[in-house]
Amino acid sequence: MAVNTYDKGGAVRLKGTFTVSSVLTDPTTVTLKVKDSDGTISTYTYSGGTVTKLSTGIYYKDVTVSNDGIWYYKFESTGTVTAAKEGSFEVRRSEF
Repeated sequence: MAVNTYDKGGAVRLKGTFTVSSVLTDPTTVTLKVKDSDGTISTYTYSGGTVTKLSTGIYYKDVTVSNDGIWYYKFESTGTVTAAKEGSFEVRRSEF
């Protein structure tokens, strides 16, 4: 699988999509965990106002990437939709 690559210092939009029987559905809770290339884990939630709802069943977070390397993320939901999905992306080193 190809890894998306972004520039250091930019923002990456991480999106979680939640469905029940292929129908977009809002979960009771939405949590996003992001692990940067240094191993630091940050947690964001919809209820805490740090994850944004785009539309029914679609949530996102814009994350500023401050160091190069491979980053990992995981969206998790509970309640009306119980799901988890992980992904990763690469931040390339800047020459500036």
